[in-house]
This record gives sequence, C-alpha cells and structure tokens, in this order.
Amino acid sequence: MYDQSNLYTVAFYNLENYFDTTNDAYVLDDDFTPKGFKKWDEKRFVYKTRKLAKAISKIGPDDAKRPASLMGIAEVENNGVIEKLLASKKLRDIPYDYVHFDSPDERGIDTGLIYHKEHFEVTSAETIALLVENTNGDRDLTRDILYVHGKLNGEAVHVFVNHWPSRRDGADETAYKRIVAAKTVLSKVESIVNENTGANIVIMGDFNDDPTSESIKTMMQTGLFINPMEKLLSPNGGSANYKGEWSLFDQIILSHSFLNFEPNTHSFKKASVFKPKFLREWKGKYKGNPYRTYAGKKYIGGYSDHFPVYVRLKFNLK
Repeated sequence: MYDQSNLYTVAFYNLENYFDTTNDAYVLDDDFTPKGFKKWDEKRFVYKTRKLAKAISKIGPDDAKRPASLMGIAEVENNGVIEKLLASKKLRDIPYDYVHFDSPDERGIDTGLIYHKEHFEVTSAETIALLVENTNGDRDLTRDILYVHGKLNGEAVHVFVNHWPSRRDGADETAYKRIVAAKTVLSKVESIVNENTGANIVIMGDFNDDPTSESIKTMMQTGLFINPMEKLLSPNGGSANYKGEWSLFDQIILSHSFLNFEPNTHSFKKASVFKPKFLREWKGKYKGNPYRTYAGKKYIGGYSDHFPVYVRLKFNLK
C-alpha cells in the first residue's frame, strides 16, 4: 500500500435537470413544475437531492480518504438548489462551499463549482459569455463558461467549468457552436499563459463532444494540455449512453504542468468514469446505463443521465 493522505480528487458531474419546483417567469422551466410536463413536485425534488448528495459524497476511487476537493456541476437551476444539495444529510458535514452565477440559458440551467474549503481557496470568479449564433442569425442563449481562479492546497489553479451547446439540432449542424466555445476558452487561457507559462489549468465540463471531436481537438492542438479522458471511451463504456451508443461528453482536461513533480505542486495520477453499481440501471434493456431521473416524460427516479468523471491528483510534498 502507498500513502494516500496526499491524494486529492477533482470531479465533474452533470446533474440532469436539477430544477426547483417553482415556476420562474423569465426562463423555460415550466416542464419542471408540479403542473408541468414532468410533474416535478417537492417529493421528487427532495428524492433527487438525496440521491445526488449520496453520489457526490462518494465520487472518487474506492480507496479515497477524503471527498472530492473540487467538483464542477452542470444543469443546476440556481443558488437555491445548490444550497439544498450541500445542506442535505450526506453532504452537510463536509465543509463545502460553491461558486455559481446565473447564465442567459433559456432553460435557466447553469454550471457551478463546489469546493472543499479546507483544500481550496477562491481568489476570484467570473463568467465568460459564450457568444454563438443560430443559423438564422439570432443569438443562441446558452450557458456561460464559469472561470474560477484559486489555490488548491496553496498552489494557484485556474478552473473552467463548461456546458457547451447541445447536439439537439444535429451533431454536425451544431458543431460550429462548440468550436466557438473551445476558442472562447482558449482566448482566456492565452491571457493566463502570457502571464505565467507554467500556470495550472483545469478545463472540465459536459462538452457535448467526445475527445475525438473537432472542438476538443481545437484545444488539444495548442499543445498546452493533456486529455486523460481520451482512453476512457469505448463501444462498451463512457459517461452517457444515447440510443445504445456510449459517449464521453464529460471530460476533465489538464495543462501539462500537472505532469511535474516539484515540491508543493500537484501531479496527475489517474482519470476515471465513476460508475458504481448504485449509479447504474441494474436490469432490463438499459442495464449498465446511467440510472437517470427521467426517460422522456417517464419518471424513473434515478440520479442522472450522466456518470460523474474524475481525476486524481497527488500533492507533492517537500
């Protein structure tokens, strides 16, 4: 056995439509209300909150000595749902805090960053607008990119949490939007690297693209990053499954600086999709797939239609 006291987990989890039950007049959340299409009521909200809290409390390898230090999240409606999540039984004793901003997404779903206050200190946080147009020339009101600068165990880290435009209107037809998203992230990265060529950068999210997609390649072609998720996609596994095909839209991409072993720095150890038995469908046609909350209109009562993903970092001691 090796010493695990200096190992830390950085994770990402798409929470699948984590809405409250209140109708917000300014966003398209009507489906997720008691009288809406999904019949989303307080009982279902509380049940999902408990399930998500359980999953988040356990994300990471079986031998992890501590809960995740950083966790990007997607598809959260507002501050209120995050606060209820962190106050739930499985998470309330973990000193978690969060960063979240409302975005212009027409459905009202945003990204956020949950962080362990004993491991991570926020220096600054902001949103980066993702300016993309639909084919008719109108702006696509999609999620902003969340950028958080902070210190993980005293070491400066730049974190980007993403939920890029969906493939709803076709993968090829919408690919240009995700390429714009990649270039938007890279523009900010360039300004960071110009100030510090050895900056630690973490780009995580639901990219709605696989590691082999053009948008991800656009980032990787800069030579600034490693993508430890690249080898995790196969015909038999990924982070989500649609019509029998696995995808790995959920990824955590790291700057090359995480390959060093200098004292008081973090180095990359492993990457994985977190898919314990309780997060999977256990029988039937969809056995092995993420145990989701809804399948279309049908209420399933599971966790999410995505598995979380994580990387494990080693903090190099003196």
